Amino acid sequence: MGKRQKVKVSERALFARVDRALNKDEERLRRCRVGSRSYHELGDYYTINWRGNWIASKDVDLERLARELGVLKDYEELAQ
Repeated sequence: MGKRQKVKVSERALFARVDRALNKDEERLRRCRVGSRSYHELGDYYTINWRGNWIASKDVDLERLARELGVLKDYEELAQ
């Protein structure tokens, strides 16, 4: 038997899943634009605490965070 192919999840769908999961902990996922002044400091994705309005984490790996939060299952992967 061959290896099963993983289900592809779009970046947009995965972003929404992670954002919903983080919202329970008073955080939100944000995307930094490549051309912005803060891109080199924040990376592609970062999280903010919406109650205190401060940056909670920088340079977030979307797929890894999704797995840590349990919103990306073992049979799924981020579509490239």
